[in-house]
Amino acid sequence: MKLSKVFAFGCSVLLSCFIAATASAANPAGIAFGKQTNVPLYGKPTGLLIAGQARAVGVDSSQSKLQEVLTRGKLIVGTGSTNPPWHFEDANGELQGMDIDMARLLAKNLFEDPMAVEFVKQAPDARIPNLVTDQVDICVQFMTVTAGRAQQVEFTIPYYREGVGLLMLADSSYSDVASLKAPGSALRVSALQNVFIEEWVHKTLPEATVDQYESSDAALQAVNAKRADTYIADLSAIQWLMAQQPGRYKEAGYGWLPNSYAAAVKPGDPVWLSWVNTVFKEAMMGVDFDSFAASYKKWFFLDVPTPKVGFPTEFS
Repeated sequence: MKLSKVFAFGCSVLLSCFIAATASAANPAGIAFGKQTNVPLYGKPTGLLIAGQARAVGVDSSQSKLQEVLTRGKLIVGTGSTNPPWHFEDANGELQGMDIDMARLLAKNLFEDPMAVEFVKQAPDARIPNLVTDQVDICVQFMTVTAGRAQQVEFTIPYYREGVGLLMLADSSYSDVASLKAPGSALRVSALQNVFIEEWVHKTLPEATVDQYESSDAALQAVNAKRADTYIADLSAIQWLMAQQPGRYKEAGYGWLPNSYAAAVKPGDPVWLSWVNTVFKEAMMGVDFDSFAASYKKWFFLDVPTPKVGFPTEFS
């Protein structure tokens, strides 16, 4: 998918966040603290629109998380540590990955120092609680944008569109989705346990038998041991596995179940959300593009097209 389309979707998410913030000023109960929808971009959000909405909710910029972070002198980021290529520890115990790069990009723009970050390692189920209780300033942890989560946190514009794919051993007799469909129920698909996993597999392989495992490693080992014919996983993880072990695996060349990854912040602070979105937007389309493109190449092996000079096509 073209980067401009990813950004266009992100702009619509940003616009929705500001509308929600405006509503909450009149009705504080409007935001509940307690899979992806394609929202069309009907208008072009401008600086005047954003500023106007900030005034409408009576935002005092001195009370924003942005000022708090600047005064503190470091950014506190919630993230994970066990999911390459998103967030994982290298041989020296240092966090690496796309999420880590995005966090350091924020620190660079805050303090001119990408290392001015304190990472809080957290499980996925701690992402929202740690945000709303101010344990972290922002969550950058391959967080899927959903309408349900958007009732509890506010999402930034997305920085990646994920999907699932199928991994096979390089010497497998199967080569693509068509060949995988042919055996019907005789085809065995290994997967990480999930209440929806059979439904997801059957969207592409309607008759396949799904074997669920307690960990991703166990599901992958089923393919390695030839107890399963193919392994369903996130495409980013599949591409990473193939790059780490060249010649061992191949993939079916097809992805489905698209979902957007974004960072998340505590609701009710449009100044902080707008600033983070400015950094992300300019990484995708402006002054920090080279850094963003280098991260995509390093972690996803993708060449991101250079934004065209002239009219900002993300608003077209």
